[in-house]
Amino acid sequence: MIKLIGENINIISKSLGPAIRERRSTPILDIAKQMEYMDYIDLNIGPSKKDGAEVIEWLIKEVQSVSSKKLSIDTTNSEAMYTALRLLQDHSPLINSISLQPERLEEILPAAAQSGADVIGLLWCESGMPRDINERCMLAVELLLKTAGEGIPNEKIWLDPIATPVSGDIAQVLSTVEFLHMLPEIAPGCKSVVGLSNVSNGVPAHLRHYLNAVYLIMLKRTGLHAAIIDCLDRELIAIARGGRPELEQMVYDIMDGNETAADGSEMEKYYKTAMVLTGKNVFSNAWLD
Repeated sequence: MIKLIGENINIISKSLGPAIRERRSTPILDIAKQMEYMDYIDLNIGPSKKDGAEVIEWLIKEVQSVSSKKLSIDTTNSEAMYTALRLLQDHSPLINSISLQPERLEEILPAAAQSGADVIGLLWCESGMPRDINERCMLAVELLLKTAGEGIPNEKIWLDPIATPVSGDIAQVLSTVEFLHMLPEIAPGCKSVVGLSNVSNGVPAHLRHYLNAVYLIMLKRTGLHAAIIDCLDRELIAIARGGRPELEQMVYDIMDGNETAADGSEMEKYYKTAMVLTGKNVFSNAWLD
C-alpha cells in the first residue's frame, strides 16, 4: 500500500506560511488534525536561514501535541535538520531531502548518515533537473554512490525522479513513469516517492484533482512506494488505498491502448485526463470542457 505524506504544512503556503512565521498554533493544529489518513506529515520550513532551528522545534512540538504520525522534515537548513533529528531520534523521521546539489551534499547528507533516518533522494543536480529518463538513471546512480560512500544502504533511500507539470513537456511526465518502472533494476533496494502535486502546478484549481488522481494511478502501476499529496483531497486518498478499482482499470486500459469507455460525466473527466497524461491528446487548460 502506498505511503502517504501530507504536504500541507509548508512555509510557502498562503494560509499556513504566516502562521509558521508568527508562531500561531491554531492553523497548524487544525491542519495536523486532518492528517489522520497520512502516514507522514511533512514539515516544510524551506531554508529559514535566520531562525530555522527554533522554527522546526516549535513546529514539531505543536504537531506532536495533536498527532502521533511520523514526521518528514523538509528544510535545506542543516542546523534545523540536526535539531529535528535530535528531537525525533526515537520516532523514525524521514529526511526530505538530499540531492546532488553541492550544498545539500555537504550539509544534509552527513545528517542522514549520522541519524540512520530514511532519506528522500531528489534527482536534482547542480545544473538543474533531469531532462529525460537517461539523465534520471545517471543521477540516480551518482546519488547512490554518494550515499553508499557515507554508509547509507539503498534500503534507506527513497528516490524522487521529480514529477514535472503537464503544462510543460508531456515527455517529462512520461519519463517519470518509465523511470520508476526501471527503478528495481537501476537501484536495487531503493524505494520510490513522488511529489504528486507537481504534475498539476500552474493549472486552474478545478482541474488539479483530476491530473493528480490519474497520475497517481499511472504511478501505482510502477510499484510506487510513497506519494507526497494534499491531505484534504479525500478522493485522492481513496485512490491511493485501492478504493476506485473501476477508475484504475479505465486508466490502465488507456495506457495499454485498449478500447474503453467512460460511464458518466465524472468518469469522462478522468478519461479525458488520462488521454492527456498518456500523451494521446494535447494538453490545454480547456481540455475538460
